[in-house]
Amino acid sequence: MQIHELVPAPDSNKPVKRVGRGHGSGNGKTAGKGHKGQKARSGGGVRIGFEGGQMPLARRIPKRGFNNLFRKVYAIVNVGDLNEKFTDGAVVDNQQLVEKGLLKKESDNVKILGDGELNVKLTVKAAKFTKSASEKIEKAGGKAEVI
Repeated sequence: MQIHELVPAPDSNKPVKRVGRGHGSGNGKTAGKGHKGQKARSGGGVRIGFEGGQMPLARRIPKRGFNNLFRKVYAIVNVGDLNEKFTDGAVVDNQQLVEKGLLKKESDNVKILGDGELNVKLTVKAAKFTKSASEKIEKAGGKAEVI
């Protein structure tokens, strides 16, 4: 392929509609803007949410709740999932969880929950553990280490 053979994808570049160029074009005289009024003027129109002076919906309805800027979002992993993916004596950390497909991406905030059974001895390193999760890990002979 050479530069003179390059062609844009079909329907990717449409010609500009030239309005106000005679009545034969179908868009002459008022150029598709109708007759007079605010929307016919240059620079005319109203801002988004304007309701003709009526109190807008966004201001009529009360505000509710707030977003906490300092909240921490934890990626969660259940103890039962660790049982299926790891062998006896393994060290489980964020990187290992991503490699085994239990997390989508490496996260500083991982919380281990106590759902399921654990039959393998693991050393689990995470930001938080539920009470039941840490009990199950230690009962299986492993260690729950808070990072």
